[in-house]
Amino acid sequence: MNNYQCESIIIHDDAIKEVQKHLLNSYDLDRVSLLFKALSDPTRIKILFALEKQELCVCDIAVILKMTQSAISHQLKTLRQADLVRPRKEGKTVFYKIADEHIHLIFSQALVHVKEKKR
Repeated sequence: MNNYQCESIIIHDDAIKEVQKHLLNSYDLDRVSLLFKALSDPTRIKILFALEKQELCVCDIAVILKMTQSAISHQLKTLRQADLVRPRKEGKTVFYKIADEHIHLIFSQALVHVKEKKR
């Protein structure tokens, strides 16, 4: 085990090497970053919460959030790019739903985290 002292701080080579083995590759890092960027907007979070309850079309989401269809479509594009929602076309209408169970888990864990009593 090589430990080096750097301005009165000990550098632990073994720990550093172990962590470096598990760092994300560039592709995965970019995808995780895109996910969190998509989740950073309150409107997109509202859309995702609505879609957790029901598959909805753009016009339904616009009514629920009291926004224009254009604004909703813009937000849905970002959510699609982050693979958070999936479209389904029925005639001329496109319905959206949460992409998969992972999105439900992300939100349920986020809610547990923000609602827990801070000590």
